[in-house]
Amino acid sequence: MGPAVRPEGAAAAALPREADGGAAGELGAVVGDFLAALAQERGASANTFSAYERDVRQFLGWLRSELGRPPVLADLALLDAGRFRAFMAARRRVLVSRSLARTMSALRTFFRWLAAKGTIENSSVLQLALPKVPHGVPKPLTVAKAAAVVGRDGNGWVSARDRAALLLLYGSGLRISEALALKCRDAPINGRDMLRILGKGGNERLVPVLPLTQAAIADYMRLCPHSLDPGGPLFRGSKGGPLRPRILQLKMQRLRCELGLPETATPHALRHSFATHLLAAGADLRQIQELLGHASLSTTQIYTEVDRERLLAIYEKAHPRA
Repeated sequence: MGPAVRPEGAAAAALPREADGGAAGELGAVVGDFLAALAQERGASANTFSAYERDVRQFLGWLRSELGRPPVLADLALLDAGRFRAFMAARRRVLVSRSLARTMSALRTFFRWLAAKGTIENSSVLQLALPKVPHGVPKPLTVAKAAAVVGRDGNGWVSARDRAALLLLYGSGLRISEALALKCRDAPINGRDMLRILGKGGNERLVPVLPLTQAAIADYMRLCPHSLDPGGPLFRGSKGGPLRPRILQLKMQRLRCELGLPETATPHALRHSFATHLLAAGADLRQIQELLGHASLSTTQIYTEVDRERLLAIYEKAHPRA
């Protein structure tokens, strides 16, 4: 059920077209081997694979502009910390701190892999401190607004599809990528009230599916005009292909206007709402961790800050001396 990654063609994507052949072509092949190892040996998710591929490609493209020619392996061995800082400074003009930190993580992983394979040794990138990522607190919807989102109904199979997918995000706490990775054979219908989800890092978990969600999925499958083969994607686009995340993002954008929701009301905010509402209702933090598929409890603990802010707001509003 996990998302597939495509190491094929990664070398070509990682370098400019003019870099084919010769020493530069050798570097492209090495990058392709790294990406294949990332996908196959380390079990990177499709999102991580795409992000790391893009980060390495952008670094090599920047290095080419600095050198005035396609880079080769020998160039990577000679890079000093100043060169990496210059690249990060250039990227800072277009990226936020969180994306910069991921880019640095991608480069560190690449150079560590090169050293482990005995290709080249260069630890300069490890001398750089990771950019500080601001501590953000999830922005869930209120119970009433979340209910309005998933309760929004319309005519036709597309509306039924969108409602079923959004119910999975709010009712079961799925990531959008997890919901859209479901196959037809996984559909929680006919009394099936659990889903086995393969999440980030290959972590598998079981999540419950509400009767309301089961009914919505069954309704969508009944109305869908496309053939729903057992091994094919459960959620289909208008032309029959796999549903893209962007479609649900646009759906939420329209609902923000129609329902007066905040700008933070995204598909992922429904997952935040799932966790926050469970916590507010007295659910145990470790149970929420398991339902969300977090590898570390510290990741789940951020929702306690959301609940603390809610309690403080109630206190300030209700206490006579506040």
